[in-house]
Amino acid sequence: MAISVPSDASAAGTPVMSVPWVRWTAFGAGVGAAASTAVLAAASGLGIYFARQVVTPARTRDANLEILAVTDSEHGRQVILPANLDTTVEGTYSLYFDGGDGHARIGAIRSYVPREGTVQRDVEEVYSGDLSKARRGWWSGSIYPSPAAVGLPEEEVSIPVEGGEAPAWLVRTPGAQTWAVMVHGRGARRTECLRALRTAREAGLTSLVISYRNDGEAPYAPDGRYGLGLTEWQDVEAAIQYALDHGASDVVLFGWSMGGAISLQAADRSPLRRHIRAMVLDGPVINWLNVLSHHARVNRIPAQAGRLGQWLISNAAGRALTGLAAPLDLKSMDWVTRAEEIRIPTLILHSKDDDFVPYGPSAELAEKNPDVITFEPFTRAGHTKEYNVDPERWERVVLGWLTDALSRTRHPSEHRTAE
Repeated sequence: MAISVPSDASAAGTPVMSVPWVRWTAFGAGVGAAASTAVLAAASGLGIYFARQVVTPARTRDANLEILAVTDSEHGRQVILPANLDTTVEGTYSLYFDGGDGHARIGAIRSYVPREGTVQRDVEEVYSGDLSKARRGWWSGSIYPSPAAVGLPEEEVSIPVEGGEAPAWLVRTPGAQTWAVMVHGRGARRTECLRALRTAREAGLTSLVISYRNDGEAPYAPDGRYGLGLTEWQDVEAAIQYALDHGASDVVLFGWSMGGAISLQAADRSPLRRHIRAMVLDGPVINWLNVLSHHARVNRIPAQAGRLGQWLISNAAGRALTGLAAPLDLKSMDWVTRAEEIRIPTLILHSKDDDFVPYGPSAELAEKNPDVITFEPFTRAGHTKEYNVDPERWERVVLGWLTDALSRTRHPSEHRTAE
């Protein structure tokens, strides 16, 4: 079984037992109820494994979706897939195959036969690979492979970060003083952010779509572990500095899933935070303790093992077991508790059907700080797939909110005060 903390690449429609994170099969089998010592040992082992998987980047993707057939019809090319909670939701998505070298954009549902357990959907475009020969792949909300596929001109740039340079896409809007710095989620890459490019351009923003440590494009951190936002924010700070050095006077942070947690940390910790005028967060991690407890429950991990995993991540004594260079203060990333500390105008878009990052903390955060936080709930969408299900609404809400928020805030150049 795998535990999937928010990852755009995750397939929410697959059974919980195959979600990409903690492999359950190594633990718990054959533990007798009477063998308390064995139970404790198994729980301890599972807690250690849980903690390691939370902070360890996956180097390969699990091709957990069977591709049953590719056919031609009066509507064009179509693909037949197993019906699950992902593949039976209307919208536009991606199907990756051949280890990620193949990529197809998948559209409307043409046939769904529950008793047969299959769904037939349009193949809108194949960007790479031979879909007709593919047998397995994975489902994703990252629709486009590059800004050019969105129809926008792109530049490949490099941002200096710890350990080297992080590649990024720069999509210019002539005359823009405010830049959008876009931050993808855990287990995803910068392609996740491309859905927002047109909206950012309509809002008059130049977009900088970044990579960051441990995502497979930017340099790996020295310990090779996720910081869940507590280390990655430094790469966002580097991106903000790059924007300022290349003509921006301020920025708007866009963050998906863990990218939302990273953005909140940058807004809290970076000396450049005075240049952040607004944040747009999609399915963000508002409280890591809540997310980890949720995944322990849905994966039927014993409560004591789940608590041990959190403790190992949060304490110096767990470093030898987690591989972290330093413990992560999970409590400091509970923004519901720290709601009043958020002073930057923030829009949160979050689906009530998100089964990876529960939407409850997002809603509660907005309730506690309504003057600063705007919450826009969606339905039917899986994790960070609000745009995929209803792109027109997503674009309308974000554009309207951004236009209003930027009109009510000033450029940092108009009020530079030491913090």
